Amino acid sequence: METDSSSGCRVIEAYDGVQGTAIPLVVLYPASGAERSERFGPYTVDLARDAPVVGEELPLVVISHGNGGTRWAYRDLAKYLSRAGFMVALPEHPGNSRNDNSLAGTAANLENRPRHISLVIDAILSDRVMATHAAAERVGVIGHSIGGYTALTVAGGQAWAAPHECADGRAHPVQVTQDLRVGALVLLAPATFWFVPDSLREVRVPILMRTGEKDEITGASQAETVISGVYDSSLVEHKVIAGAGHFFAMSPFPKEMIRADFPPSQDPVGFRREDIQSVLYAEIVEFLQRLLLIPRII
Repeated sequence: METDSSSGCRVIEAYDGVQGTAIPLVVLYPASGAERSERFGPYTVDLARDAPVVGEELPLVVISHGNGGTRWAYRDLAKYLSRAGFMVALPEHPGNSRNDNSLAGTAANLENRPRHISLVIDAILSDRVMATHAAAERVGVIGHSIGGYTALTVAGGQAWAAPHECADGRAHPVQVTQDLRVGALVLLAPATFWFVPDSLREVRVPILMRTGEKDEITGASQAETVISGVYDSSLVEHKVIAGAGHFFAMSPFPKEMIRADFPPSQDPVGFRREDIQSVLYAEIVEFLQRLLLIPRII
């Protein structure tokens, strides 16, 4: 449930020494202060920029965007979470974003994405403002599409890059370090192409998964990979959203961006993402509150 606080906003950076580049990062959080319209590219979001943080030991949630996507496609979800008492990190994955998609379809991208999540957590826990309000041991990751791959991998999944993604034309394991600070995952139409049998046996955290009935990009088999692959399938809470396509979790796009040749702006005939998102967001908040707002016993 939303609180009476505003959604604060702080713009910081993480740094990836492997890629030699900054990871652009915006953090939303419960705040005191008036919200004002802020412009981020084509997106307008009402936020209280650099307003004082409200609360201590705030659980941290990182949202990983889709292939060639933008973090601002999840702005409504991020605001909902921040107003419910979460600190929400919105990174942009260098090399696989709307602004730079040069690494799409490469093994390097598969290695980079999970590392970005850990670096983002590090950056927030060392930021002079955010660190004093964040709960270092209460971290959730939300991933859409390849962001779902990212979440599963940072939580212990062992992925394999396909031959066409590798320079030598042979499949290779993706080298990723599991981040033990991650205690819950939310998977939204997750892409799981890179996981083979037993790849997910070390994923032992609770998972909320939502998929679309009419998803033509990551179909039913992708969800089954998660359910049958993780250490304990009873930790997976899965629902199929009737009539939904692949992009049901993304905020509606500005009117000028809605067109037939831009698939993320489109829904299947008879379905409107706006109609299900309030329920979806409430389910995500309830799940994350249950997992992250109480001390976890390891």
